[in-house]
Amino acid sequence: MTARSQQLHDLLDPVVTAAGYELVDLTVTAAGRRSLVRVTVDTDDGIDLDGVAVVSRVISGALDERDAAFAGPYVLEVSSPGVDRPLTEPRHWRRAVGRLVSVPIDGGEPVTGRVLAADQDVLTIEVADAEQSYRWASVGTGRMQVEFSHADRFEAENSEQDDPADEED
Repeated sequence: MTARSQQLHDLLDPVVTAAGYELVDLTVTAAGRRSLVRVTVDTDDGIDLDGVAVVSRVISGALDERDAAFAGPYVLEVSSPGVDRPLTEPRHWRRAVGRLVSVPIDGGEPVTGRVLAADQDVLTIEVADAEQSYRWASVGTGRMQVEFSHADRFEAENSEQDDPADEED
């Protein structure tokens, strides 16, 4: 991280945290006469567009207040990490509970399964209808798999259980 990026990180991390989010990544690149400031934020519950707007306003305010920390015109981009982010820390895995992932175990071939739980000691995933638990030392960098049918199936299962019209008197 460059000195300028570190200075911005030190300025923005408490601002983002105070807004209820985690500063995941920050990059600054030249874009003509301006600088492009890319900020990635997240929470355990994920972030929606309203959250991105909130974070964008507080970051912009902090940058505008502290001209000395960031001199010159800039373009600010605030986003979530996205589904293609690497899963490297327990907090990343906690955010992926319920999602289909692919992860190498003990440096071997990746296994694909659904994340059931992630705590400080163990990652638990369902692989081929069997629950498997792995200590973090054996877990490689995971990737979420894009699924189009899982969300639909999950919503259908929950709506069948919660629909009061289906209940008999």
